[in-house]
Amino acid sequence: MASLNNQSETSNTSWIKIVTKYNRPDAVKSWWQLSGNLFLYSLAWFLMYESLSISWWITFGLSFPAAGILVRLFIIYHDCGHGAFFKTSRMNDAVGFFIGILTFTPYFSWSHEHYIHHETAGNLDKRDVGDVWTLTVEEYRDSSKWTRIKYRFYRHPITMFGIGAFLVFVIVNRFTRKTMSTKAKMGVYATNAGLVIFAALMSFLIGFKAFVLIQLPIISVAGIIGFWLFYVQHQFNPIFWARTDAWDYKRMAMEGSSYYKLPRILQFFSGNIGFHHIHHLSPMIPNYKLSKCHRENALFSSIKPLTFRASFKTLTYRLWDEQASKMVSFKSMKQNQVAFKGN
Repeated sequence: MASLNNQSETSNTSWIKIVTKYNRPDAVKSWWQLSGNLFLYSLAWFLMYESLSISWWITFGLSFPAAGILVRLFIIYHDCGHGAFFKTSRMNDAVGFFIGILTFTPYFSWSHEHYIHHETAGNLDKRDVGDVWTLTVEEYRDSSKWTRIKYRFYRHPITMFGIGAFLVFVIVNRFTRKTMSTKAKMGVYATNAGLVIFAALMSFLIGFKAFVLIQLPIISVAGIIGFWLFYVQHQFNPIFWARTDAWDYKRMAMEGSSYYKLPRILQFFSGNIGFHHIHHLSPMIPNYKLSKCHRENALFSSIKPLTFRASFKTLTYRLWDEQASKMVSFKSMKQNQVAFKGN
């Protein structure tokens, strides 16, 4: 990754040597993880189909582990986008594109935006590409009433994790944008074609109604989980955000990306992405080596984990307070504003 090399002038470069040891994918582990997850996902589909004859509520209940497996597949897709899952770009792109059909997410356009996210995460001067929309307190106060309404609507949990997740995966991902490269646009068209073929084939095998009753809850639940994981990775306290002149790659990774310590079963379904601080230090580390890297190196012993229970407090965070260097709620912003006027 370009940033890894560009930031080598930082005061302590020993971290580069540490993470580089874990950068190479293990072909056996990669193929085992891919085949194992595809088998589990296929099994989940089979069980959900069989359960339709008993009760759709059983089908709906089974959609949760099925969605968890789809999230694991998305992590493989994500690794492929970084060129971290296989040794060759051709294999990474082929597998990434295929999983992109299963996850309703065009591979080339998403990978490009995610690359920009890694280049700019935590930089207050370079927001909005591949990020959660985040305004500073001053920006919010200076915004028009309409912008404030849109921002509040966007940041509401129901919008972000319910409506937003579904819209992005099912609808927004189906369209190209003017800013996309030709390759990215063709990737969107090819993914859409793949989805049509997949839907037609499954409808032929099990019926269109059964396909919808199975696929819809899976992609909906997986979308909510995926949005939550992405949100909590860079929306917590204490966190490092800075303007360009003070932005630092290592600090962004270590202090601006969460170590989300999940229960073992949730760590499994989330594909170790909770070790996001390590992932941002080196996106070339495949997901199955992230935990090992964290465990084996004293460099990460001082990182305070964000626990599953504590992570729900992040739902109250709405704005970045540059003066206090922390995320704050709308309520907290108003209280501080009243206190300031009182003084």
